[in-house]
Amino acid sequence: MIFARLGIKTLGTALRPAVHSPLHHSVFRPASACLSRSLFIKTIPQPVGNIVGNVNDAYVGPTPNKFTGSRHWTFERAVTICMTPLMITPFITGSISAPIDAAMAGLLLYHCYAGWESCIIDYIPRRVYGVWHTAAMWLLIFGTAVSGYGVYVLETSSAGGLWGLCKRIWKHKKED
Repeated sequence: MIFARLGIKTLGTALRPAVHSPLHHSVFRPASACLSRSLFIKTIPQPVGNIVGNVNDAYVGPTPNKFTGSRHWTFERAVTICMTPLMITPFITGSISAPIDAAMAGLLLYHCYAGWESCIIDYIPRRVYGVWHTAAMWLLIFGTAVSGYGVYVLETSSAGGLWGLCKRIWKHKKED
């Protein structure tokens, strides 16, 4: 800015005509515009500043839902607290009973589901992505169901269940 007042051109202003030439606009701009239109997920247009209405409109909060909000967060925290002794017990005692192992596997499955659900809600919001949010949630539900079946098979068919699998993986020796 000071250089412009003195009439001295900086390197950026000296090169600006070359960068913004008509050839540059005709070659690169349409390519970038086509790229942004075709490869990225279309979003729902948002109001400027994400403000709906005007200053005089009353705030309309979200409708209460038993499966979201503070009850949901409290349940997630309770699951995490319940998982802590279940995770530590096999390391201290060296073994674990089948019902405790099944409870740990179920809680771990729900813990993973809740974490991925939070990521989807935060990074693929319904108000911006619309149908993609719904698709991601259904994909999460499908993946959780498949994982639940895998946990069931692991608990019923293998010796030791989830912790038995962890032990076998931990003690597995490489073959040379």
